[in-house]
This record gives sequence, C-alpha cells and structure tokens, in this order.
Amino acid sequence: MNRRLIVEIPLAALMLALTAGATTLVRMNLDELAKAAQIVARVRCVSSEARWDRGEIWTFTTFEALETLKGSVPRQITVRLIGGRVSHLKSTVDGVPRFAPGEEVYLFLEPTSLGELSVTSWVQGTFRVRRDPASRQEFVTQDTGSVTVFDPVTRQFKPGGARNLPVDQFRRLVLLAVERQRAVR
Repeated sequence: MNRRLIVEIPLAALMLALTAGATTLVRMNLDELAKAAQIVARVRCVSSEARWDRGEIWTFTTFEALETLKGSVPRQITVRLIGGRVSHLKSTVDGVPRFAPGEEVYLFLEPTSLGELSVTSWVQGTFRVRRDPASRQEFVTQDTGSVTVFDPVTRQFKPGGARNLPVDQFRRLVLLAVERQRAVR
C-alpha cells in the first residue's frame, strides 16, 4: 500500500503540473504594439462563432471596419482567436479577448501563419470604446486596463493599461507611435 502511494502521489502531481498552464504576455507599450501590428483599426463586432479547426476550438469574429490608423483593411474582416464554446465544450485561454455583437473596439492586428488576422498580444492589443451617456464623449480602455501588473523597477503593483482615455487623445498617441515606427525604418 505504501509503495503504491509513493508511486501514485508523485505521478498525480506530475500529471497535474503537465496539465496546468498559464498565459504569459510580454508587456507592450503603445509604440511596441504599433510596431508589431500590421493593422490598427476601429471596428464594430458584427458576429462571433466558435468552431473546431485542426483539433482545437477557435472563435472567428467578424468586424465592420470603421476607421484605419495603420495599414489597410476591407470593409469586413474576420479575426481568429483560440478558444470558445462549441456545444457543451468550452476552451478558455487567459489573455484572449472576446467580443459581443455591436461593440466597438480599436484593434492592433497582425496576420497569422495561415494568413488570417489575430489581435496583437491579445488583450494588450484590444481597446474597448465606450460613450459617456451624458457628454456623448468617447473613451477607450485597454483590456489590460483593469489588471494590475508588477513593476520590477518600483517593486509595486500598478494598473496595467490605458483606462478611460479620450478617443481623440488615443488616436493621436497611436498615430504618433505609427509615425515613430516609420521614421526608424
């Protein structure tokens, strides 16, 4: 009995360690996002569908392009992201954004190895647009805006991304980042 436990407990711990996983994204500032992305666009979610592809569940979200700050896109684009729900099965990957029909976002996009589009650095490349009902002013909040991250320099936890930034200011910052990236070439 004791020998059996000596073998089974470490084996169970090993199996748990192999199945446990985490998503780690390298912190990217706006300049780094603008450099990595081939396209930066304001889009409106039209639809989202999860389906099996090559043994994995993927979500394919269709967007209507409203404005382009870098690159060019057709009027409608589809973004492919890992995870989603198909029937009773759900696949979740930390850091992967999900979108609802009608919602507007600024996305930093890059092509996948299959030639499709994906969001650069997932939640870091996703900036959700919200409109203040009273003033009608628009603001963006980065999906990482509500996440605290550890700053190794100050050795403190700080909010991780842009929060409630006026859209016009965000647009200026992105356009400046794109220009800086072009100037370096």
